[in-house]
Amino acid sequence: MPGIAIEPDAPPFPSDIPTAPLLRLSLSKLYSHDPEELSRFTSACEELGFFYLDLTDSEPTLLSTADTLFTVGESLFSLPLSQKNQYDFSAQNSYFGYKAQGAAIVDRQGNLDRNEFYNVSKDDLFSISSPPLPAPSILTENSNPIKNFMQTSHSIVTFLLSLLNTHLRLPPNTLQNLHRLHSPSGDQVRFIKSPPQPASDRRTSLGEHTDFGSITILFNRLGGLQVLLPPGKSSSSSSRWLYVQPLPGHAIVNLGDALATFTNGLLRSNIHRVVSPPGQQAECTRYSLVYFARPEDRVEMRALGGSEVIPPEGRGEGGEKKGEVVTAKEWIIRRALGHRVKLGKGVGDWEEGLGTERLSRREETA
Repeated sequence: MPGIAIEPDAPPFPSDIPTAPLLRLSLSKLYSHDPEELSRFTSACEELGFFYLDLTDSEPTLLSTADTLFTVGESLFSLPLSQKNQYDFSAQNSYFGYKAQGAAIVDRQGNLDRNEFYNVSKDDLFSISSPPLPAPSILTENSNPIKNFMQTSHSIVTFLLSLLNTHLRLPPNTLQNLHRLHSPSGDQVRFIKSPPQPASDRRTSLGEHTDFGSITILFNRLGGLQVLLPPGKSSSSSSRWLYVQPLPGHAIVNLGDALATFTNGLLRSNIHRVVSPPGQQAECTRYSLVYFARPEDRVEMRALGGSEVIPPEGRGEGGEKKGEVVTAKEWIIRRALGHRVKLGKGVGDWEEGLGTERLSRREETA
C-alpha cells in the first residue's frame, strides 16, 4: 500500500488496546459524491469531529510526499538545539518557526510539554508575506516537496469545505472564500518530534485541546493521539479517552475551532491530546506531519449568516468568550502563544489559551 506505512522497525500497535470509533471515509467516493459516503462524512463532522480519510486511490502523490517529509523532519530535529533555537520567533509574537520541548504548559497543574514543533508558514512558502522568516537549510532545500504537500492538502481542505458548505445550505462558496490559498492566513505545515518518555513518568505530552483553525490533516505512524469521546459514546468516564490507531494510506482529519464557531457548535471541534504511545511503541520516537488549514487573517470568528441549518446564537452552549469577536489571526496568536513559558505564561493564564472546549462539550453544558 502506498505512502505512510508503519514506522520502520517499530513494534505494531497493540491489538488489545481499545481505539476511537473514527469512521473510515474514502476520498475517491467523496470526489464522486457517493450519497452514502457524503452522509457518513457529515455525520463524522457533527458527531465526533474526527475521521480517517483513505487517500490510496485518489492522492497517492500526497502520501509519497508525506513519506519524504517524515525523513526531512528527522533531519530537521537532529540539528543542534542552539541552532534550532535561532528559529524561535515567539518573542516576535509569531507562532511560526521552532518550539522546543518544554516551552509550553500542557495542563492546569503546570506540567510542561514533551515534544518539539517546527511550523512552516504557508504565506512564506507562497511569497504572500514579505519578507519571509529565516529557516534552516534543511527546510529551504526541501521547499518544493513542502509546498507540494501544502498545496495538495489545501486542495483537499477546499473540497471538504465545499461539501460542508452544501450541507449547511450556505450561499455558494461561503466557506471556500474564507480559506483562499493565496490570501494571508495562519495555514502551516507542522513537523513534530515526540521522544520516548521515562518509563516511570509517562504522562500527557501535549495537553487536551481543540485545534485553532478549520480543518487539520494529520499523518503519523505511531499511536499517541487520543480523542475524548462525546457524552453517550462510552460506557464509563474512564474509557472516554481512546487512542487513534494510525492506518497505512490514510490521513487523520479533524475539524477545528473556526468551523465550530462558524456553525455555533453544529460542527464539532473535538477535544484531543497526545500521550505516550501504547505498548512497546512507547519506546520509540514519534514523528508526525500536519497541515493546519485556518481562515484568512481578516475573517471574524463568529457564527455565519445565510443558513437555516446553523442554529441561532445564544442557544446555551456558548463560546469561550461570549460576546467577544476577534479575527482569525488574533484568535490563533492568542491560542498558539497563550501557554508559552518564555512569554511569561503560567497556570494562572491557562484560560487565555483555551479554544472552543465548551462548544465541544455541548451535551454536558446544555
